[in-house]
Amino acid sequence: MAQAFKERVIYQIYPSSFKDSNNDGRGDLKGIISKLDYLKKLGIGIIWLSPIYESPMDDMGYDISDYYNINKLFGDMNDFDNLILEAKKRDILIVMDLVINHTSTKSKWFIEAINGNEKYKRYYYFEKGKKNKAPNNWDSAFTGSAWKKVPNSDEYYLCLFCDTQVDLNYHNEEVIKEVEKIIKYWLDKGVYGFRCDVINNIYKTSLRNDNFLKLYNKGTKYYQNQEGMFTILKRFRNDVLDHYDTFLVGETGAITPKIANRLINERCLDMFFEFDHIFADKSKLLPIFKRKFNAKKLMKALFNWQENVPYIANYLENHDQLRSISRYGDAKDYYKESGKLLALLLLTLKGTPVIYQGEEIGTLDYKEISYEECKDVAAKMAFKTVKKLLHLSDKKVRKLVNETINRDNARAPMQWDDSINGGFNEGKETWLKVNDDYKTINVKNEEKDEDSILNFYIKLIHFRNDDEVLKKGEFKRGYLSNNLNYFYRIYENRIYLIVLNFSKKTIKFNIPLKLRLILSNVENKDLNKLNPYFAGIFEVM
Repeated sequence: MAQAFKERVIYQIYPSSFKDSNNDGRGDLKGIISKLDYLKKLGIGIIWLSPIYESPMDDMGYDISDYYNINKLFGDMNDFDNLILEAKKRDILIVMDLVINHTSTKSKWFIEAINGNEKYKRYYYFEKGKKNKAPNNWDSAFTGSAWKKVPNSDEYYLCLFCDTQVDLNYHNEEVIKEVEKIIKYWLDKGVYGFRCDVINNIYKTSLRNDNFLKLYNKGTKYYQNQEGMFTILKRFRNDVLDHYDTFLVGETGAITPKIANRLINERCLDMFFEFDHIFADKSKLLPIFKRKFNAKKLMKALFNWQENVPYIANYLENHDQLRSISRYGDAKDYYKESGKLLALLLLTLKGTPVIYQGEEIGTLDYKEISYEECKDVAAKMAFKTVKKLLHLSDKKVRKLVNETINRDNARAPMQWDDSINGGFNEGKETWLKVNDDYKTINVKNEEKDEDSILNFYIKLIHFRNDDEVLKKGEFKRGYLSNNLNYFYRIYENRIYLIVLNFSKKTIKFNIPLKLRLILSNVENKDLNKLNPYFAGIFEVM
């Protein structure tokens, strides 16, 4: 299985929303097991599970209270062991989410700490306030101060995300040893690897005020991409990971190609997720504000990473991003065409493609979700902050939040068929509402439609699984614009040209090369004129 992550397509499952086997309103491990044959047919070789550990679910499992047990909402350890076994029968590997920047305030470590146990207080950052204020001016990623006051005390504890996610102190040798035990435990159970949550935040060099002029996320210069992060990740590699056939992929916000190359070349990570391309349809300065999608911005960001790093994890959707057709395609007039174009883009880039559940059937964002229905803690905090700062009506604030950052859009229950609740369960209440379009957009309908987005994904994934050029080829930049974009993949003596028309217009395409069309998303008889949202793989003869 060495380097299996370079040979296979990864499929991310958000357990709460994938398949509910016991009708309690949440997806579970038995539900995932029941759909393994579907994933095998799709061509998936690796499943990444969003967190299934014990958790109060304040941030949907990214607030872990016990790293060694399964959240009862999803089943138990027997169910997990069975998932590993059944996946192995189908030659599918399992990847876990490794959330080690912080723990839940319900963790036994933090409970001991808050009760005054000095050993466990050193697992976290406890600091005295300054004149009845937080120890420094750092911001939480979810807005507001990054510090939470200890009741009846002058002390505060650091939480860079929601206030029930407490940052671990990696200056403490005991914390490093605890995390190494966690990694070893799951590898011994048969897990193939880990997706490391906000991994480039784990080491805090200083707790000083951040005086750099910026509107939000003060403090990042003291905890993002610090030298100590490299040291700790290399330590994990040497102490634990090198004794297994495994890999790490890191979630790395605010990263540069220079830092990414260090992470890979020094074997801290095997690959990583970047975030530059997600600003093709919203403001980087103020992500709450949507702007018109610009295909050139999207492709320019992707090209930059393709050219400047040896390997990368590619994605267009995940549990934290809105749906890609809603953002980068045309859900109204060219729904199938643009959905297939995005599929072809994702699966032809250099690196490992990561498909998010429902992406393969063209799932769209909610048309509307109310504040009362919203479950995303970040969206709720943003709603309050934006309303306070901008003094807009509830309706306008809700529109801003829902169109740019509300993660519930990606977390709606998976749409399996046109029965009640989209076949997610047998019609009982669901933890988050089912998207209203489940009657038309669902797996069952698309399996029957030869021209569906799903069947295009199946064809494309199986083609990639068998093709050395797409799995191993180098990337070469072609042409960038807000309509026509193309690039090359080159392996040994073979060259592919990938062509994408991101517009509603038929556009001219004249290139002085002899080409053979291998696969395309729409029939296009005259290849000198590309139909709207045409996407194709050509071999250069």
